[in-house]
Order: sequence, then C-alpha cells, then structure tokens
Amino acid sequence: MQLQEDKPYDDINITPMLDLAYVLLVIFIIMTTAAVQGVKVNLPKASNQPSLAKPKTVAITIAGDGKVFMDAVPVTMAELSERLRQKKAQIPDLPVVVRGDTTAQYGNVVQVLALLSELGITQLGLVTQRLVQ
Repeated sequence: MQLQEDKPYDDINITPMLDLAYVLLVIFIIMTTAAVQGVKVNLPKASNQPSLAKPKTVAITIAGDGKVFMDAVPVTMAELSERLRQKKAQIPDLPVVVRGDTTAQYGNVVQVLALLSELGITQLGLVTQRLVQ
C-alpha cells in the first residue's frame, strides 16, 4: 500500500473534540447536582400562633330571587351591614367576595356593593365562571 504524500490533508477528525465535549458535559452535570444538595442545617421551629395567616374571606351570595347570604347563612341587608361592621372591626383588611346569580336583579348586586363601599371594605372580588369555548 502506497501513501499519497502530495495530496493536501483536508479532513478534520472531530471525534476527539466530541469526546472532550461529552466529558465536559458530564463534569458540568455532576458538579451542578452536587452544588444543589447544599449543607444540612437544623432549622428552628416556628410558633403555632396563626399571626401570619391570612384572614378568612367572607363570601356574600346574591340568589336569583334576591335573597342575600353571608357565608351560606341567609341575612337581611341590615343584618349583613351589622355583621360586616363587626368583622371589619376585628380584621381591618377584611377580604370579601361577592357571588351574584346570573338571574339576580342588578339592583341587588349594586346595593351590596354600595354597602361594602360605605363600610370601607376595599379588598373585594367578584366571582365568575370561566368561559368554556
């Protein structure tokens, strides 16, 4: 077998380069997973007091026939006002959600919203259903 010496060398062997890339990739993966594990420490226990817990949300429901419910208990507008005042005194940032039936009179919903505005309740949400397409 005879070698051709006058032919230029135009093929580059990339196998050693790929071997090096794979080795570097494996080293990178091993070092990253080792760094994520971290150091074990004994964490302190928190107290059992619910001081950081969010206050319970009050749900006001307006039925299609005009009846008003506060947390599933039927109430009149006067009772609703009084109960909300008491809850607002206990929790200044009282969150309230209003659920109105689709057949409920618009005036009933506005009346409840006006009452919430009078009491200074600003954390308010209106519950709707997701539109299915």
